[in-house]
Amino acid sequence: MERGRGVLYVVATPIGNLADISERARNTLNAVDLIAAEDTRETGRLLAHLGISARLVSCHEHNAEGCCARVLEALGEGRDVALVSDAGTPLVSDPGYELVSAARAADFSVVPVPGPSALICALSAAGLPSDRFLFLGFPPRGQSQRVALFESLLAEPGTLILYESGKRAVATLRDLAAVLGERRAVVGRELTKRFETFLSATPAALAERLEDDAEQRLGELVILVEGQRGEAAPDHAEQERVLRILAEALPLRRAAALAAQVTGAKTNALYRLGVELELGGKG
Repeated sequence: MERGRGVLYVVATPIGNLADISERARNTLNAVDLIAAEDTRETGRLLAHLGISARLVSCHEHNAEGCCARVLEALGEGRDVALVSDAGTPLVSDPGYELVSAARAADFSVVPVPGPSALICALSAAGLPSDRFLFLGFPPRGQSQRVALFESLLAEPGTLILYESGKRAVATLRDLAAVLGERRAVVGRELTKRFETFLSATPAALAERLEDDAEQRLGELVILVEGQRGEAAPDHAEQERVLRILAEALPLRRAAALAAQVTGAKTNALYRLGVELELGGKG
């Protein structure tokens, strides 16, 4: 008898503590015909711990096209497939978007099997407002791009959450301090593991703490920063109006600096706006 169409299961796996695997995730991984894994070695260790023997296929950002074709073929043959990342929920700063999108476009069923997520884990224990938050993933590696990103979020009222490598955490915290100032912030490390730590302070103080303690820079970290509180969002239309007037008579850099004094916006942000608008006045 011909098999029906397969199902793609998006399965969350532990971010550290293997006891966090859900019964449903365990049963799903044991039942599917194929497991698409970000790193087959990492997933292989998890499956060995669970006593599961399964066929694995590599599925990461560098082979997305080939992985999609292979998985879609399996689904078309009626075989069920589970998508997993190295840890946590797939697609949350992990590969898998192209596969899930392709499966849905081909009208296959995509079923989430929810579970651990580092960002939710960190938010739940950070002591920062959780009614609204904005997940940024990994910030840009270049300082100018990082600063530009943080400047664009000055008025965001929700808690900001980002992932960062321990090697770049100090630089990122310093940029957060320079742009966002004396806000409450938290760094979570080794979440759900034996040496799990939460450090709470301002971004500047956290940068100093991590710089002085190499152990706190090991692995990947979750950084949370309190959103803007108690102030109205900036009037971007007014900022542009003032900048346009000043740029008619002044060089753009000088116009941006004066417009910043008038409107309270950041000079760099106004200068970039002027470049985008092709303002310049006298140069």
